[in-house]
Amino acid sequence: MDFGNMLSGLPFQAGVVTRMLTPENPTGAKGAAAPWAPNPDDPHLAFSRPAIDLGKGWKVRPFIGLKSGETVTIADIAGPGSIAQMWMTSDLTEFRALVLRMYWDGEVNPSVEVPLGDFFAMGHDAAPHTVTSMPVTVAPLRGLNSYWPMPFRKHARITISNEGPIDARIFTYSIVYRLQAIPDDAAYFHAQWRRGLTKREYPEHTIVDGISGRGVYVGTYLAWSALSRGWWGEGEVKFFIDGDNDLATLCSTGTEDYFGGAWCFYRDLANDRREQEFSSPFLGLPLARIDDPRGPRLFSLYRWHILDAIGFTRDLRVTIQTLGWWPDRKYEPLTDDIASTAYWYQAEPHAPFPTLPPVSARWGR
Repeated sequence: MDFGNMLSGLPFQAGVVTRMLTPENPTGAKGAAAPWAPNPDDPHLAFSRPAIDLGKGWKVRPFIGLKSGETVTIADIAGPGSIAQMWMTSDLTEFRALVLRMYWDGEVNPSVEVPLGDFFAMGHDAAPHTVTSMPVTVAPLRGLNSYWPMPFRKHARITISNEGPIDARIFTYSIVYRLQAIPDDAAYFHAQWRRGLTKREYPEHTIVDGISGRGVYVGTYLAWSALSRGWWGEGEVKFFIDGDNDLATLCSTGTEDYFGGAWCFYRDLANDRREQEFSSPFLGLPLARIDDPRGPRLFSLYRWHILDAIGFTRDLRVTIQTLGWWPDRKYEPLTDDIASTAYWYQAEPHAPFPTLPPVSARWGR
């Protein structure tokens, strides 16, 4: 992937067939956007009253509602093509109750199954924050943007499910896609979410395992709740590739090292041992909530393997350890709450995902 050609390639895209799905054009059809006349009696035309003096073609349906237990298909696209950009948001406080699923080329099991905020690297609903990176941006306030390219050959389907107990009055989105030929060797986008409490007896969280086939790993996002005092990120990230068993092929030298920082992300090692938030194109710590007396410390961490993608030909497993320090300078095994999202491309079919936990087991701290 040559990011140096992002701008230089634009003159050669003239005439590309571009479409956008929104509540104002839910089919993406040509010449079909904003077709409704205001009708205050129609609950599906939420902005009829503000547009009543303007008439047809104005802002009448900029969002949809999403009732508790409801699933809505927000993309149903005949291929070949590729999704280029997505934007979403909701008035629902708990984004963990909303689950984003994506299905490529008629598959029964989703290739993407992730709670809404976590997919966009904002997994702590109690502490919404911004993200400034190459493939993902979270803009004020909870404006979720993705630029991961997502090719498909025959069909793409994207759904959003409200699995929580509260209705969402507002859910809104835009999905930009291009109708174009897809090369035979193009792989499909995948993302999977997991959450767990590590144990002192074996302080390790599995970010993803069971990936089977040929592909490339492109990203890690962690919503980390540190439940112990002191430094929490001494553990290593390990990639077990193509038949690795006990020993991994790729191994970081510490949590903050894998996410691009050093010396515990501290602002000043000698004088200010508080984690310093930062966001950059490929890695970041966009949230470090360390001063809330009512709860644990909350950290968001992302690492996009875009210029350093990790290829595999048979299988892949990724883990992270949770270690701190005892006063005697030995490693302290930690019990921490970690929710992870793994991002990768692979040839289909993919292995079945673990069952997504019920919403009560997803709520963040």
